[in-house]
Amino acid sequence: MRQKLISLVMLMLPISMSAQEEKFDWNPVMDAIIQVESKGNPKAHNPSGDCAGILQITPGLVKQCNIWLKAEKSKKRYTLADRYNVGKSKEMFVLMQEKYNPEHNIEKAIRCWNSGFGKGWKNRSTGYYKKVMSILMSVLFLM
Repeated sequence: MRQKLISLVMLMLPISMSAQEEKFDWNPVMDAIIQVESKGNPKAHNPSGDCAGILQITPGLVKQCNIWLKAEKSKKRYTLADRYNVGKSKEMFVLMQEKYNPEHNIEKAIRCWNSGFGKGWKNRSTGYYKKVMSILMSVLFLM
């Protein structure tokens, strides 16, 4: 049942093509994660941790994004304050997906956003995954 649901979601997510490369539209997934993480509040801050902003980004992710950008010879860099900026937070999410999830696996994106990338990601964050998928499915069926 879960695989059918994920397949249905994959079919419903828009993909846009550019002249240079295929771009996956992470917006529906990000919007569902945002509802779970911060209820849409870009000023959200986890009092028991160091996560902040609409997507509850850690300082470690900011640092990792800057490492990737530097390796790509980009002059762009993120700051800790950028976690409170909706657009920049979404850019960091997409950058992380490009690096760790180039196959655009929605289940992997959701589970790993909550618990990090690495071996065994399929067995982690089940409750979180179910919450995000519930929101994602309700949004997609309203489209």
